Amino acid sequence: MFLVPAARSVSPLARSIDRLFDERFFGGSAASAATLRSPSLDVAETDGQYTVSIDLPGVAKDDVKITIDGRRVDVKAESQRDGVKKDGERVIYRERSASRFARSFMLPEEVDQEASQAKLDNGVLSLTLAKKRAAASRQLTVN
Repeated sequence: MFLVPAARSVSPLARSIDRLFDERFFGGSAASAATLRSPSLDVAETDGQYTVSIDLPGVAKDDVKITIDGRRVDVKAESQRDGVKKDGERVIYRERSASRFARSFMLPEEVDQEASQAKLDNGVLSLTLAKKRAAASRQLTVN
C-alpha cells in the first residue's frame, strides 16, 4: 500500500521544475535541501520600545540566533527534521523537511541590547527591543 497525498495535485512538470530549482539554488536534491525562508513579521512601536513578532514554526529556542547592530536586527533560525526512526520502520512518504529562516530589518532608532528581550512561544518569536536613550548632554570644561 502506498501513501498518496489527496490534497496536493502537482503535475510531474511542476515537480521537475521544483526539483531543478532546489538542486540549482540550494546545492542538493529536493529531499535533502533545507529550504531558506523569509518569515513574516509584525513591528509595533511605543515611546520606549519596539515589539516585533516573527513566525518561526517548528523551531526550538536553541536554534534561534538574534544579532543587533545599532538599528539593524538580524534573525536566523533553523528547524530540524525529525530523523528518528523506530526499528523496522521505513519512510514511505515525506513532505516535511528541515527549514532555515533568515530575516533582517532596520528600525528608525538604535536598539539597547542590554534592555532588550526575546521569547519563543508556540512558533512565534517575540522581541521586545528597547530604544537606546540619548546620552545626557554634559558640559566640558576648558583646561
